[in-house]
Amino acid sequence: MKYEKITNTLRISKEFMKDFVNDGDIVVDATLGNGKDTLDLCKLVGSSGRVYGFDIQELAIENSKKLLMEHGLLDNAILIHDSHENVDKYIDEAIDFAVYNLGYLPNGDKRIITKASSTVASVAKVLDLLKENGIVMIVSYIGHPGGLEEKEALEKFLSQLDQRKYHVLKSEFINQKNSPPLLYLIEKSKTP
Repeated sequence: MKYEKITNTLRISKEFMKDFVNDGDIVVDATLGNGKDTLDLCKLVGSSGRVYGFDIQELAIENSKKLLMEHGLLDNAILIHDSHENVDKYIDEAIDFAVYNLGYLPNGDKRIITKASSTVASVAKVLDLLKENGIVMIVSYIGHPGGLEEKEALEKFLSQLDQRKYHVLKSEFINQKNSPPLLYLIEKSKTP
């Protein structure tokens, strides 16, 4: 039997991204990695939108830049070699969407990981920048050292958000082995 629709968290997150991001949107990829989400986001926001991409590793910046250049989309992105914790130092406009893929750089140094304190600080700042009905999507990997601690800190923070201002959804596979990643969606409500 071959599954097609809900095969894994990454596939689901890509589908959500297509549903939530529109032409002309201002979006954030808080963890560039190898640039795959940034590429998808650049396609979705079009020439009138903008993608801010953050990563602490120069390799991630280089890989993302190369991928965007190959697809002729580098002009749609602003790649920032800094921690997502400093998002407020680079963005002074309201954003429509943000995505986080926590953990380590695929095919990179697995000792360099996202950290609980900087992730929570970043998410708090991104929520302040988020437009009404904007979405933050977080994929949290827990199978590596530090992953579970980051997930616990993130959930503690998210569970304390005022439900009148934010809706927070957690999605997880409960019958898969090897610590599958969790997916969080946060929507900012309209001001009453």
